[in-house]
Amino acid sequence: MKKKTNRLTESEQQVLDLLWDREEALTSSEIVDYCEGRTWKESYIHILINSLLKKGLIEIDGFKKTTKNYARTFKPCMSREEYSLLQIRQNQKISSRTLSHLFAAMLEDETDVAVLDELSRLLEDRRRELEE
Repeated sequence: MKKKTNRLTESEQQVLDLLWDREEALTSSEIVDYCEGRTWKESYIHILINSLLKKGLIEIDGFKKTTKNYARTFKPCMSREEYSLLQIRQNQKISSRTLSHLFAAMLEDETDVAVLDELSRLLEDRRRELEE
């Protein structure tokens, strides 16, 4: 997976959001069919897909039979959360130290004890991984 991405166009973001929301690999035709409120022409999908492939945000997952032919299927290379963190780090040039301050600020706003317990568990698991 590439770690360096450029800003996404609104259309690229729309395709990526669709792939995250559907949680399954889709063909270009399925992307066009499922993309509600799109402002781009159907023929533009190949340009969008190639751009997202070059940016390392999607990858070819396999092939799916569509009528008489087979079509490539595409899936995201990272989760929405991983992408958000990547954007924050790239756009703000955030160091690990600054990231800890950002995390602390986010925790101050959290009021759900179950969420805090889950975060605590995740931190402990990560700490153990790093110590091994």
